[in-house]
Amino acid sequence: MTDIHRRKLLHNLSIFGTASAVGGLLPSWARSATPGLNHTLQTVSGSEIRLKLERARWPIDGKLGNAITINGTLPGPIIRLKEGQNVKLVVENHLDETSSIHWHGLLVPFQMDGVPGVTFPGIPAHSTFEYEFELKQSGTYWYHSHSGLQEQEGLYGPIIIEPKDPDPVQFDRDYVIILSDYSFIRPETLFKRLKGQSGVFNYQRQTISGLLAGKDQTLAERIEWAKSLMDPTDASDITGAVYSFLINGHGPKDNWTGLFTPGERVRLRFINAGAQMVFNVRIPGLKMTVVAADGLNIRPVEVDEFQIANAETYDIIVQPIEDKAYTLVSEAVDRSGMGAATLAPRLGMTAPVPSLRERPLATMKDMGMDMSGMSIGGADTAGHDMSSMSMDHGSMEMTSVHPPGMAPPKPRGSDIMADMGGMEMSMRDPANAPQIKLGPGVQTISPMPMDRTGDTGQGLESVGHRVLVYKDLVALEPNPDTRTPTRALEIRLTGNMERFMWGFDGRKFSETTGPYTFATGERVRVTLVNDTMMAHPIHLHGHFFDLVIGAPQDHKPRKHTVAVLPGGKVSWDFTAETGDWAFHCHMLYHMHAGMFQVFAVRPRDGGAQ
Repeated sequence: MTDIHRRKLLHNLSIFGTASAVGGLLPSWARSATPGLNHTLQTVSGSEIRLKLERARWPIDGKLGNAITINGTLPGPIIRLKEGQNVKLVVENHLDETSSIHWHGLLVPFQMDGVPGVTFPGIPAHSTFEYEFELKQSGTYWYHSHSGLQEQEGLYGPIIIEPKDPDPVQFDRDYVIILSDYSFIRPETLFKRLKGQSGVFNYQRQTISGLLAGKDQTLAERIEWAKSLMDPTDASDITGAVYSFLINGHGPKDNWTGLFTPGERVRLRFINAGAQMVFNVRIPGLKMTVVAADGLNIRPVEVDEFQIANAETYDIIVQPIEDKAYTLVSEAVDRSGMGAATLAPRLGMTAPVPSLRERPLATMKDMGMDMSGMSIGGADTAGHDMSSMSMDHGSMEMTSVHPPGMAPPKPRGSDIMADMGGMEMSMRDPANAPQIKLGPGVQTISPMPMDRTGDTGQGLESVGHRVLVYKDLVALEPNPDTRTPTRALEIRLTGNMERFMWGFDGRKFSETTGPYTFATGERVRVTLVNDTMMAHPIHLHGHFFDLVIGAPQDHKPRKHTVAVLPGGKVSWDFTAETGDWAFHCHMLYHMHAGMFQVFAVRPRDGGAQ
């Protein structure tokens, strides 16, 4: 038994403290049956917390793999804190390489944000770094490495911040549910193979036999898609053939079990710590009431299923009445596999695990070419008059704005002054933005990107029950800043799937000419336009932004990460805070391939940060 196995087993035994429970607590490598593993995540708290990073061998469904653990566990321990307190987090890097920890979703001074090369140099091998900051919020968050591909190997964990005021969410029991993807192949090898052949791990492509059987696309459709170098089955780059999907560090065979007493209100705090996979979450037989998104309270929404993109968090309430087990399912967006765990009154109980549903196929809508809502006769299918819509792009003013006292950035994307009160928005003029065709060889430009915040997400359009969408979200508390934005910035999400190159506005990070620049306190409307065939969860460090989705003006849902569906666009307003803030796709291999940038925010008077 290795040291990491011993620590894991002893931790499990310490939770219950009785020899009679040993048979149900042994992990899969030490037992022949799997009656249910209630491995409550380790919890650390206090004003000073130490986190020890080290490499180890970790068991997944009975097989040992390489991992990076935090305090000897995967995921790392729950850091449980209190809103308003000051905390010191001492990170001991016992790795043979530089590491880091980013406090995802936390509003911290940018020097404490934990991004090597942007906010600090990183934590050198075999050294210690102290983070210290005041907690300005409450809710469900998480932490992870921002160095190389370490996050894929297990360097992540949850953060729970208790509110200083009474919690508006009532519950009897509380569990963190951290979802992730794990591969027994080293992440550097995965990335190298993706660069060599982007579809190397997509084992779900349409086959000749499928074509002959009339499944999926017709031959004519497939030929057209092939001309565009597009694969309608590639939703996540890496599939379940390579990944194991974990819940709280355990594979489906480990059967992690969360206990409840029938009638209790159980709070489940979902965190998608997956490096590359978006998950569809459901608990067959139970309704789920969503009460928080990205750590902040929302007006409760009852659903049967929700899609959670990389780095998002959702808190839900379930209230199982019957004395029986329920299966918690985190199905991969491409339906190539699933994570599975159990909610039950007692250890050892199980419930049926649903079969994988049919994999989704991308459509013309995902290429930004959906014509279903358009009509040549001057009206769309909803009957709205479109005859006055001007398609004259040549008269648009493309004025670049930058904070006073700072050198203006070179033109990148579209930085457009707009009368936000009257919502006079400009359409992109390709002739005025040739930079979009530079950089990593942009594969396509969505000709008709549309707002898809009312869509359920890929593969959930016809599941026959209610699925959460962004337009369901309404903030419970009033927004702190309801000023009208004074500037509009459009950022295109671009890439080349065949060459596995990703970037913003046609350039990967190494090719950019400078950061996006803002003035401290400036109110800006950002519109993300996805010119690719894949969804991208985009994260802005150090800020919450208000989604522009039709919610009440002062109760817009506030998030730190938003998924932009293929051929879609999402707008949000934010108030710029001083510092240098990472801005990137949270699919780890997309960020590593270049979909990364910096929001540089400086005081208007040019003073020190």
